[in-house]
Amino acid sequence: MNSLRYITGYPTQIQQQAQVLLDQGKLGTYLHQRYPEKHDIQGDKALFQYATNLKQQYLRKAPPLSKAYYDAKLKTVSQALGMHTRQTRIHGNKLRSHNSLRIASQFKTAPEAFLRMIVIHELAHFKETEHNKAFYQLCSHMEPDYHQLELDTRLWLLWQDTDNS
Repeated sequence: MNSLRYITGYPTQIQQQAQVLLDQGKLGTYLHQRYPEKHDIQGDKALFQYATNLKQQYLRKAPPLSKAYYDAKLKTVSQALGMHTRQTRIHGNKLRSHNSLRIASQFKTAPEAFLRMIVIHELAHFKETEHNKAFYQLCSHMEPDYHQLELDTRLWLLWQDTDNS
């Protein structure tokens, strides 16, 4: 089960089910049945607008989003699917905060639900920096199916890796 690197933290039963679907060549079919629609958020401007809309809907009082863009090097450099960066700069006698999101460009071809899950995860870091109980409660508040989407996103990544090998 070394090939299941995206789901190593999940229970053995889930890993075994994923391995069976992979071995039978049915993982892609399973994912296409659950998530048939692709999104049309292809450019950085569209991604910024998408992330801004989600932020306005759920995190109105959080610091503003300065930038959101797809990053082709993200997955290969840090094994991350998205990243949130916060920079604080001194501007005169005030502190200015600059928040940006980087999303792996692999998600340009993903179902919209997976992109939404990644953006919500990164936006949740605006309020909660650590991956703790409060962080995951916030993610679940913004996306009630967050945990299922996270698992399915990991299965999609697994399928992408094995399909392209």
